[in-house]
Amino acid sequence: MIQPTTRPAGPRLPGPDELRNNGVVKNVGEAPQEELATGERSTRNRVARSILDHGPSTVAELAGRLGLTQAAVRRHLDALASDNVVEARERRVYGARTRGRPAKVFALTDCGRDAFDQSYDQLAADALRFIRERFGGDEAVVAFARARIAEQAAAYRAAIEAAGPEERTEALARALSADGYAATARSAPLPHHGEQLCQHHCPVAHVAEQFPQLCEAETEVFSQLLGTHVQRLATIAHGDGVCTTFIPKISHEASARTAGRNPA
Repeated sequence: MIQPTTRPAGPRLPGPDELRNNGVVKNVGEAPQEELATGERSTRNRVARSILDHGPSTVAELAGRLGLTQAAVRRHLDALASDNVVEARERRVYGARTRGRPAKVFALTDCGRDAFDQSYDQLAADALRFIRERFGGDEAVVAFARARIAEQAAAYRAAIEAAGPEERTEALARALSADGYAATARSAPLPHHGEQLCQHHCPVAHVAEQFPQLCEAETEVFSQLLGTHVQRLATIAHGDGVCTTFIPKISHEASARTAGRNPA
């Protein structure tokens, strides 16, 4: 049996079942010590899960989403950071930078992402390396990457074609989320005129570090599905907290004519 990729020993990370536990913290005054510890762990897992679903987040954002005080969120983040599940970094700014220091956000580390995934990263990377060496070099890897995303694209195309002109990026985000990418759509920051598609999770991020053709093929498909040129601004595989794709605003008429087709 082929075993998943192992990583150097370190502090025990919460297991996948623990991280998916969204239980409510018990009342401190009523809970026995064992139940209190379980409640603390459950809340900590909710904090990590919120970062996975929404991308790098500030203390205030996490507190608002989870209904916790900022002091409680900081305490859980400190514990997660000591376990190498999250790390603090400056929020990336696209477009004109405002005055003042960039906000500090907390993002999942590679170990933190691995706690949510039980993937066969090394097996996949070895298979792609074998394809590259035996069956046509980088062109063979590109062909594989395009074939892989093409299988997923049928469901994405159906979702986009069923949406209105102003809702197609949001429809693509929902379809991606159904495949585990925790995607969202939002307006791009000024002065850019368009939208940003954000994928807060990537199931193949570790493999894409070695084979960026996976990201490039995905970007090509987004362009074909939405009927316009798109621009990849950031990727988790490249070390960014979120995969971000800029989608320029196009007219309703052009969108209706080209959605789901290759603009080239």
